[in-house]
Amino acid sequence: MRVLFAGTPAVAVPSLNALLDAGFDVVGVLTRPDAPLGRKRVLTPSPVAARAEELGLPVIRADKIDDDAVAAIAELAPDAAAIVAYGALIPERALAIPAHGWINLHFSLLPAWRGAAPVQHSVIAGDEITGASTFLLEKGLDTGPVFGQLTETVDPSLTSGELLERLSHSGAVLLAQTLAAIQAGKAVPVPQSGDVTLAPKLTIEDGHLDWQQPALALRRRINGVTPEPGAWTMWDGARFKIGAAVPRPDVTDLAPGQVRLGSGSGAEALVGTGSTALELTLVQPAGKKMMPGPDWARGLGQREDVVFE
Repeated sequence: MRVLFAGTPAVAVPSLNALLDAGFDVVGVLTRPDAPLGRKRVLTPSPVAARAEELGLPVIRADKIDDDAVAAIAELAPDAAAIVAYGALIPERALAIPAHGWINLHFSLLPAWRGAAPVQHSVIAGDEITGASTFLLEKGLDTGPVFGQLTETVDPSLTSGELLERLSHSGAVLLAQTLAAIQAGKAVPVPQSGDVTLAPKLTIEDGHLDWQQPALALRRRINGVTPEPGAWTMWDGARFKIGAAVPRPDVTDLAPGQVRLGSGSGAEALVGTGSTALELTLVQPAGKKMMPGPDWARGLGQREDVVFE
């Protein structure tokens, strides 16, 4: 079966590899255009484009599916298209090109968390179970019938980035299995049912921590917005980033946002919440690199005037 692969970020690369390992004829790759990265803003291919070029596959770069992109896709004559985090809408005229349609790997148990940031929202919400789904792409936002799903227990210590990395590999297997079933004429997509939740793209403001919230909710938010857009609070008139924190149910005497610093061998950074304290294990003061929370606390000594906003 001739397959067009559409994807952009690193989490899509395992799926491209899985389709090739399964023996599918990947006739080309659709990805977003090269983007400037780093302080020097060097124009850099997407991870999927870089992998496709390593493999010698034709690459279509498009930030939207215009007339030229539609013509390029049609010229490849795919029987099916597999899509993983491509990053743009597929118009109906492109959806109609492959006879078997576009099969989307989405990192949630649909209809839960339809949208651009399903894993992040799942972690923030405190879901105990998450997973991935393959479904037939249609005009609506992640509304198409489902071919298959996998489930995974959510480890509360994982960030959304770490959880997404795990799902990218297990989901790649699911995508290859789905295409194999379609090729064999055994795939039967089932309409979605159940409660619908939405997962829009996160903004910088989604990472702003409200210390009136309980410790568990704050930890979930920190994990959910890591690595992007990142968790932060205000301190000393600047944005102070928090990379990781763990609940400290034994500390109950700190007001929300109040910080207690330890020093010496017992250095630690504790911050009050709407319930019990959080221990900051990774922090990034303005203008500095991410560092262990105890190192930051040690550098400030015995200051008692630190309050987060």
